[in-house]
Amino acid sequence: MRAFVITGPGHGEVQDVPEPEAAPGQVVVDVERAGVCGTDAEFFSGHMAYLRTGDAAYPIRIGHEWCGRVSAVGDGVGQEWLGRRVTGDTMLGCGRCARCTGGRQHLCADRYEIGIRRGWPGALAERLAVPASALVPLPDAVDEAMGALVEPGGNAFRAVRAADARPGARVLVLGAGTIGLLVAQMAATDGAEVHVLGRSERSRTFAASLGVASVWTRETLPALAFDAVVDASNHPDMPRLAVERVEPGGRAVFIGISGEPSVVDSRDLVLADVTAVGILSGSGGLAGAVDLYAAGRVDPRPLVAATVGLHDVADVLAGRTPDGAGAGPKTHVDPRGL
Repeated sequence: MRAFVITGPGHGEVQDVPEPEAAPGQVVVDVERAGVCGTDAEFFSGHMAYLRTGDAAYPIRIGHEWCGRVSAVGDGVGQEWLGRRVTGDTMLGCGRCARCTGGRQHLCADRYEIGIRRGWPGALAERLAVPASALVPLPDAVDEAMGALVEPGGNAFRAVRAADARPGARVLVLGAGTIGLLVAQMAATDGAEVHVLGRSERSRTFAASLGVASVWTRETLPALAFDAVVDASNHPDMPRLAVERVEPGGRAVFIGISGEPSVVDSRDLVLADVTAVGILSGSGGLAGAVDLYAAGRVDPRPLVAATVGLHDVADVLAGRTPDGAGAGPKTHVDPRGL
């Protein structure tokens, strides 16, 4: 089958690779759509931290935001999965340690991460092997574009829950990328008053087009009391801004990751009685994202600027905009095309 493979910093190509097999407890999924995200771009540039820690190495097959249809099942997997449309968790724990048995498999020290960690092949390929335990069924109301946005949606869902974005709460989202905008949409469905800070005029204009009424730059951000601040950026100064701008007794949620260390003064947390929460992955939030999409409460599809084939992935990772792309922050890949 065909798969996109990053062979080294700045180098990637479509290769013929062995077909995956459904090992015991696993299924094979025919991939219908996969998303490209910042983590994938970091692997392409060579800046991804796992390359330095030894958790990942070239060549690597990326892709962890995906959906498709089950085409084969291994021993121990029910035949009812065959033909079902699914997406799945990126984080694959060992299933035996205390973290896994306690429902925190995404924190397992021995975990695989699909398309990211310890060599588990990713979804920028025609087919993908996945443990059945990681699968999340997709209803008919969730189409291919939505299905490949469940993984970032799960991240956003967990961030909104951590922010306690209840009706009437004022929530500031730092960053107008895919996850930041999904946080904004989901918090709004909960009745929160949502504000978004974006770096570029393009991102701010797009956020406004989604219905976000209050979109700011750092210079224009008003002196309002924010009950929660969600840092969905990758800028090292944003965590500090989140703590500075959250109301005493409020919640600062960190889901963005900078390429360099961020500095937060713990006295600002203690003296303002602020709850700080870190969010790693969409694990535990995938089903919630599916429910929001299926019910029509959140429509993530405008975030997709373009859908390309495998041969276009290297250009996308290098930062080149596909022809005819819209204003959204997300590019999707259809591995079935050219």
